[in-house]
Amino acid sequence: MLIFCGIIEGMILAKKRKKGSFFLFLFQKALILFVWIFVLSTIVFLSAFLFLKRTLPEPETIITRKIGESTKIFDKTGKILLYDIHGEEKRTIIAWEEVPLNLKNAVLVSEDDNFYEHKGFDLKGIIRAFLADFRHLRLSQGGSTITQQLVKTALLGQEKTFSRKIKEAVLAVEIERRFSKDQIFWMYLNQIPFGSNAYGVQTAGEAFFNKNASALSTAEAATLAALIRATTYYSPYGNHVPELMTRKDGILKKMKESGYLNEEEYKLAVQEQIVFSPPSEKIPAPHFVIMVKEYLIKKYGEETVQNGGFNIITTLDAKLQLLAEETVSKYAAINKERYKAKNASLVAIDPKTGEVLALVGSADYYDLENDGNFNVATANRQPGSAFKPFAYAAAVNKDYADYSLVFDLKTEFNPNCLPDGSQEKDQYGLDCYHPKNYDDSFRGPVTLRQALAQSLNLPSVKTLYLAGVDNTMDLAEKMGISTLGDRSRFGLSLVLGGAEVKLTDLVSAYGVFANDGVRNPWYFIQTIKTSGGQILEEERNNPVRVLPEQTARIINNILSDNSARAPMFGYSSSLYLPGFSVAAKTGTTQENRDAWVVGYSPVLAVGVWTGNNDNESMTRQGAGISAAGPMWNQFMVKALSDFPNENFVNPPPIINNKIMLDGNYFYKKTGDSKPEVHSILYFVDRGNPLGPFPIEPQKDSQFNNWEWAVNKYYPQ
Repeated sequence: MLIFCGIIEGMILAKKRKKGSFFLFLFQKALILFVWIFVLSTIVFLSAFLFLKRTLPEPETIITRKIGESTKIFDKTGKILLYDIHGEEKRTIIAWEEVPLNLKNAVLVSEDDNFYEHKGFDLKGIIRAFLADFRHLRLSQGGSTITQQLVKTALLGQEKTFSRKIKEAVLAVEIERRFSKDQIFWMYLNQIPFGSNAYGVQTAGEAFFNKNASALSTAEAATLAALIRATTYYSPYGNHVPELMTRKDGILKKMKESGYLNEEEYKLAVQEQIVFSPPSEKIPAPHFVIMVKEYLIKKYGEETVQNGGFNIITTLDAKLQLLAEETVSKYAAINKERYKAKNASLVAIDPKTGEVLALVGSADYYDLENDGNFNVATANRQPGSAFKPFAYAAAVNKDYADYSLVFDLKTEFNPNCLPDGSQEKDQYGLDCYHPKNYDDSFRGPVTLRQALAQSLNLPSVKTLYLAGVDNTMDLAEKMGISTLGDRSRFGLSLVLGGAEVKLTDLVSAYGVFANDGVRNPWYFIQTIKTSGGQILEEERNNPVRVLPEQTARIINNILSDNSARAPMFGYSSSLYLPGFSVAAKTGTTQENRDAWVVGYSPVLAVGVWTGNNDNESMTRQGAGISAAGPMWNQFMVKALSDFPNENFVNPPPIINNKIMLDGNYFYKKTGDSKPEVHSILYFVDRGNPLGPFPIEPQKDSQFNNWEWAVNKYYPQ
């Protein structure tokens, strides 16, 4: 090889003397460098190959390899073990002949459809993975054949380096040389992890379907094959079962296209209802633990987390978590009987730090029939009136006082519809918008305090209009609502819960009120350490003021004012906790699909949701106060007994000298003995037709049903 390089170099130098081109000179040097790199790489590869082939174990050794150190998840004290990721491997070796053909085919089409043709590695796959790595400036595990995956899981460490990839390729070639394709595939099927500590197809069949692998249906076989790519993300006991089913259907389609299934077999397999066995292991705080696990795997990779020996200290308060689970379980059973609500969720956050102290994602994690493994706490649901405080806070930011007046009157908000609210569509086919209050009644002039405390819809829509839709969304996002996305979707219905939110975000945002306007973003992991004690992550509080102190205190004062909300909820509602300074807000969505109560003290913010995962409506009586209120009340009363009993700080008053804004309405007699009545807009910006409302300064007839107000509230 060295002689060959010398000959090439001599030929190049000879040409150089003849032409003397600078660019040719550069080309010559580049060619020489390439040849030397090729030679050295070949020497390294051959040396590694010769060394590694001597140390290659037998098939039985590959299957029963020694696993790495497991990752442990603890509560906030670091003393209570919540979960041991990986733990003891569960594996039952199954003979090649007992593995059903459709399971073999499902794995082939999903992981390596060229397995029986290549010699250990797929050059096209490697190039594709290399280009992806180069484009994203990272190392991935892409392009791996079944043989390479076997080598990676059985023989090599989990680090993502080029040297490890070289070893992987060398060992893959030697394994292909030493063993038959069927032997390699057999080792792989008995070795590969499927999640939940199940290794190999036999144990996976037992774990997920309570069946021997030989008894699996085609659809079940495709489901197991779908798990291999990302066992935690696609776990049947996690939050991504719909994605797992989509991947399963994609594998079945590939099986049909590859000739492994005919059209009828394919249709039957796609239509088959997959039923998973309940998980065999009982996990403390399962939704919280799965949330932590998914975060770790997304950040560090599944194999690293399973074998890296991490120590995770979370924010979970074990005592509060147990109380939360007991409370949710109790009231979920009650609500199922009373209101046809099969599920419930609860989140508790420390507003002074942002720590998630307790999280129950569903009433029963192990009730797979009702999607109990689904984590509602981090899912998007419409909040109903629980969104209203953001609009009122935005209005207070614009110097509207809690005693400012708006008219709770029948109102049409689409200017192209009749003011009396009798139309359903305008001339353009768009919906008219004339929302009603929960009790279908109107109250005339009400203060912003009364409107928010009693959760009145009409005044809240008007408050949103005064505050500004964009201003309100800006504020909600600053306070922690992360799901608003495309703002063009929202209009005045935003204040009645038109935007979907996460329970975790909503509780965290209410925590801003509790913390005098300072936001501490919610988090659930305190520290991540390696087995050697190296700190990989450590959460530090990053408080940010997102709301003026006065605004937060006014909202706190309104939401804790039992007298102000009593006309709607009564003096002894579940929102009232004698002896504690507590603010709370209910929420109910259209057709009673969701019922919420979110409330807080200065030391604890708690939100509960109840309803059905499939959006099935509860009964008419299943509103926030009745379905969610008792659950929230019981948890808060018991939880607050272990916290300092702090009180909210009373806010200074907002001074505003304009009529309506100062709490006084104005009218005067006109020539026909009827008074002129003006809405608040007349005094805010007289003569300006703000936004969609063509306000007439002397009547405001579009904003309020003027004649109805005159006859009821201003009799002659």
